[in-house]
This record gives sequence, C-alpha cells and structure tokens, in this order.
Amino acid sequence: MSRFTVGERDFLLDGAPFRVLSGAIHYFRVHPGHWRDRIRKARLMGLNTVETYIPWNLHEPRPGQWSATGALDLDRFLRTIADEGMRAIVRPGPYICAEFTNGGLPTWLFTDATVGVRRNERRFMRAIGDYLARVMEVVVPLQIDAGGPVVLVQVENEYGAYGDDADYLDALTGMLRGAGVTVPLTTVDQPQPHMLHKGSRPGLHRTASFGSRAPERLRTLRTHQPTGPLMSSEYWDGWFDSWGLYHHTTSAEESADDLDALLATGASVNLYMFHGGTNFGLTNGANDKGIYQPIATTYDYDAPLDEAGRPTAKYWAYRKVLSKYTPLPDETPEATAGAAPTGEVALAAVGSFPELAFATMPVTTTDTVPTFAETRDDAAYVLHRARLRHVTASVLTVGEVRDRVHVVVDGHCVGVLRREDRARALTLPPVDRELLLVVEDQGRVNYGPRLGEDKGVIGGIRIDGSLVTGWETVALTAPDVIALPRADTPARSHSIPALTLAAGAFEAEDARDRFLDVSSLGKGVAWVNGFCLGRYWSRGPQRTLYVPGPVLLPNSRNTLVVLELDTATSAVVRFSPDLDLGPVED
Repeated sequence: MSRFTVGERDFLLDGAPFRVLSGAIHYFRVHPGHWRDRIRKARLMGLNTVETYIPWNLHEPRPGQWSATGALDLDRFLRTIADEGMRAIVRPGPYICAEFTNGGLPTWLFTDATVGVRRNERRFMRAIGDYLARVMEVVVPLQIDAGGPVVLVQVENEYGAYGDDADYLDALTGMLRGAGVTVPLTTVDQPQPHMLHKGSRPGLHRTASFGSRAPERLRTLRTHQPTGPLMSSEYWDGWFDSWGLYHHTTSAEESADDLDALLATGASVNLYMFHGGTNFGLTNGANDKGIYQPIATTYDYDAPLDEAGRPTAKYWAYRKVLSKYTPLPDETPEATAGAAPTGEVALAAVGSFPELAFATMPVTTTDTVPTFAETRDDAAYVLHRARLRHVTASVLTVGEVRDRVHVVVDGHCVGVLRREDRARALTLPPVDRELLLVVEDQGRVNYGPRLGEDKGVIGGIRIDGSLVTGWETVALTAPDVIALPRADTPARSHSIPALTLAAGAFEAEDARDRFLDVSSLGKGVAWVNGFCLGRYWSRGPQRTLYVPGPVLLPNSRNTLVVLELDTATSAVVRFSPDLDLGPVED
C-alpha cells in the first residue's frame, strides 16, 4: 500500500515528491463503452491522474433512490483508471457547477423553498450526509492507502465565489473524515483574495482555478497557501458553449505556452477539461447573470480530446510540453480516425406530443397553474390545459416564464414566450375550446444566487387581466417522453410541425461513432435506440449531435425518435462525417 500526503513544497507519494499531472474526464458525460479509451489517451498524452466530479442529482434522482450502474458506475470508472496505471482525484461537491443542471444538486432538495442552499442548514446537511456516505462507500476502499487510485478528494467547489459559511465547510470536512477519507482534502477557488479566504478552512489544501497568466495567479495562491504544493486544479484549457452564442475555441499554441509556464513553476495541474464529452439526456445547465443562457448539449470544451474522443491540435501541443516535465509512453494514439459513417433517416410523425401526454400520463387538476415544484420537480416538460369557451381576441399575461412556453389555442400554436426575452404577454386569437401551455425546462441554473430556483409559469395566467382557473396538468421527464406510445402507421410529410413526436429507422453497418446533422430540425430532443442524445436547436452554434457507437445495433434496424417543439423544415435528417460546432445563425 502507498501513502499520499502534502509536504512542505510538494505532494509526496511514499515520501517522494510527486507532481500531479491530471486531466478531467466526467464519467457521466462519456458513454461507459468509451471510458477506457479516454483514460488511456490521457496517459498517452503524459498525464498521470484523472479527475472527475460526482453528480448527486443523477445518482439520487429521488430521495433514497440510489443509482450506481451503467453510466453511473463510479466504482468501475475508478477501477478503470487504476487499470491504466493512473491516479484519481474525486470531487463529490455536493455542489459541482460543471455547467451541469442545478450544479449537480437534486431538484427535490428545493421543493421546500426554506431549505438552505450551500450552507449549514439542518435539512440540507442531513441530505448531504446521506449522499456523501453513499459516495464514500465507493471512494474510501479505492484510496491509495487501500491499494486504489484515489489520491485527493475535494471539499465543495469554488465556495469562495458563493458564500462564507465556515461551519458548512467544517461540517463537510467532518463528514468526509468520518466516512474514512484519509487522503488530503482540497478546495478550489479563483485566485482572488476574497474567494481564496472564504472558500477554504484550516486543514484543507487550497488550489486555484484559472485559464491564463499562470505564474501571476500562482503567486496570488501562494500568499493564501504559504506551504505545500501549488496546484491549478482547474486549468481552463477551453470553454463551454451556450445556445445562441459562438463556439468557443482557444489557441492550441498559446494555451500550451501558458501550460508550460505553469509547469515551469513546479506546480501541479488538472486540465479542465482533458475530454469534455456530452450533456446526454437533458443534463445541461444554464447561466443567468441578467440574461438566461442555457448551455448546449455538446461539452466539447475545445479540449485536447474532442467531443468524440479524438486527439486535437491541443492534444499534441500539450503532449510536447509535458515531455519536458515527465517521461512519455512510447505508444501514441491514432492522430485521426477513419471517416464516420454517413446516411440518412426519413422521419414521420407518430403523434401529437400534447395529445399523447394527456392520454398517457397522470393528470392533476388545480385551480391555478402549478409550478414544476408543485407538480414534479424533476420534469423536463409540464403541460397545462384549460377548457375555455368563446373567448374573444384578447391578451394573455404571465408573471414570469422559466424557461419557454408554447401557447396553443384550439390545437394551433399561436406563439412562444421565452425567458431570455423576458416575455410576459401574448396576443391571443379567439378561443373556442381550449388553451394549452407547453412549458419547457431548458436547463437549471448551475452558478450563482439562482441555484435551485423553481421552474414553470410563475405567478399565474391571466387573460385581459382576469386570472384563468381550472387547469389540468401533466408532467414528463425525458424517459417519459420516449416511453409515449407511437403510431404504428406514421404520417409521412416533407416537414415536421411543432409539438410533434417523429420517428424513423436506419441501418448501421457498424458500431462506429457518428454525428447526427440536426440543421434541418427546429428545436427539440433526439433519441437513438432509446438513448437520449440530448437537445438540438437551430439557433446554434451546435449543428450536430454526437452518437456514441455503443448505442447502435450493427447490421440491424436502429430507431431515431425526435420531439420537435418548433418546426422542422425537412423530415429527412442525415448523418454527418464530423462534428459541426460552427457559428450561430444570423
């Protein structure tokens, strides 16, 4: 057994200096069939450690319902790291940010608005205690002093940017130590004095997060961490993308030069990200600093490995830098892969989304429109229906929209209320039978004071100032949507109307990864063989959805299903030979 400790100036592995050369790979953003490949490529680039966050909201989607299999098999992921001869850093939060929905915190924590977020509040801490106990059942036996790969465990995440509750950090530390964590505990904050001061406690080793000017940032860190190894445990080598903005890239040469400057100081590093992966399902987060901006499905991050796990120019530039500081393996990964398979899928409408939802899902009745927390906190879509008779042309108003609402009158979509526009009013045509609202959660805020906020139509629905009452409501998660019954004889057309489920079949000649070109679609979600690829949106920058090869059935019939919320200009979609993360549409 080995021992990993914090020395006067270095990390020490069995008493000898050890520089952590780490790269972030989030197991929950990579298909399990690709875990070994991505970890191996990290080792071949010259890294000796892999870091990962742990998403509480995926592992415990409902209170007491723990999930740790398949894509959430943390034990298997950490053992795969060990099999490749690598070390591991575990960051269990409980808050992780990570541009992940709700910062990794379960939505059920916040159905009671009085529960304290990221502070030493009794109910919040009780839930955290149960969560950390479950995670540490996996992590503790895999620490390095038990023969496993884990060398560091992080407490919270950039807490200095959020709060200053020292009792909260002390309580988290006590929970981890009490669960059997013996390796060093760390914190991370941006290298700003007030953040470094508020975000850590005695006995926790401070590290920093930044993406440039490494020597300067490390000097700031040293003033707050006077002894022990310097470390950038989040060296931002790229950035994430948001819908409606451009695809972020950074110069491989300039980034490598700054990495070289960082390593020349003797510091340790964790590349954020080494491989970003994908926000599969509906797991993307959002930012709201005055304007709500949901994050894209791709988490490519302009990282050394692209979204499909292929080495980029940044990979080779970093490998050259790392060769100055550590011996490299003789083996190298393939510089390029063969062209991805192409082909097309003809989609056909298999049902109206609202009609199928109300016919299949449990219906609740309320006087006024309920929010998500009042209906189903983890829903992706909540649909509200009111029976109205002979309402003349009028104006519909709402209190607040979180995040997008299709307004349907007598079966026809008459407009969309969008959170980013701060839209709260819409002119309605005459209503003869029914007013329907389809409310979409586009991703929960993952950073800042709006963490944990409720979703839905906030403040009720009014027509010409009068409150509309008498609502029927259904709530659906992404698995609920794909489980909706689909017509045996689909209706073929050249386009796909709004709020429609559509499906098509295709043959896959092999199980290689490929990319679904969604540029002909409007806005919605896509599934291949029941596996949720994530959201698409014509506003860009993302034009393709990554399809992991392991979800395909080679030489067999495969099924593509889409939920089209807006309108698709073509019912034919194609597989593309490459990722397309191009500029946003004009």
